[in-house]
Amino acid sequence: MEHLKNKVAVVTGGSRGIGAAIVKRLAHEGATVAFTYVNGQEKANTLVSELTERGSKVLAIKADNAIEGEITAAIQKAITTFGKLDILVNSAGVYIGKPFEEHTLADYDITMSVNVKAVVEACLMAAKKMENSGRIITIGSNMADKVPAAQGTLYAMSKSALSGLTKGLSRDLGPREITVNLVQPGPINTDMNPETSEHADFQRSLMAIKKYGKPEHIADVVAYLANPNSGYTTGSIITIDAGTTS
Repeated sequence: MEHLKNKVAVVTGGSRGIGAAIVKRLAHEGATVAFTYVNGQEKANTLVSELTERGSKVLAIKADNAIEGEITAAIQKAITTFGKLDILVNSAGVYIGKPFEEHTLADYDITMSVNVKAVVEACLMAAKKMENSGRIITIGSNMADKVPAAQGTLYAMSKSALSGLTKGLSRDLGPREITVNLVQPGPINTDMNPETSEHADFQRSLMAIKKYGKPEHIADVVAYLANPNSGYTTGSIITIDAGTTS
């Protein structure tokens, strides 16, 4: 059933991994989807071709979350092309992992620019342009609640900021019945954190269900939050990590 028929969605960082799974799922649910990418043009084109062949309306837009104004321009392009904005999914993110004393303030700047500032920028645009009863969904990380090992300080800090953003924004946009929710994945099998990496066994040791998740597990929850029937869920933080933080 196409629960999102006649809805227009924008997904940042949608060319690969969790973002691509979200794009596919929203398109499968009937939404028209615009998504951004930075370097993965070939993957973006492949995704557009795949979904277009299935009858979906999809648009890939090159935009760098680290550069102020590019996400705003991308959202405006989607609105200009498709006429409106109903759903925003903030999926783009960056991880710089190394001993804390080896970090520079440039590492801080890029982490906060991509993981926090660009999300705020996208939400500002959505607050101005989104249809009433819209949906804002941000992909965070379970590391906002528990940091299981060293070298994740900047990443965890940036992802923890999304909790306050979600709760506050749900109040600001509640009168328009725009819901704002945060999804916090744990170990998901992507090229950023493959289930075959040297750190995978350690991550599995922390889980109640000792296996990596799939990008589709995250896309399933995003699809629910994007659904018109989820209108009573807002300001929520949903962690999907096989019990890692339990």
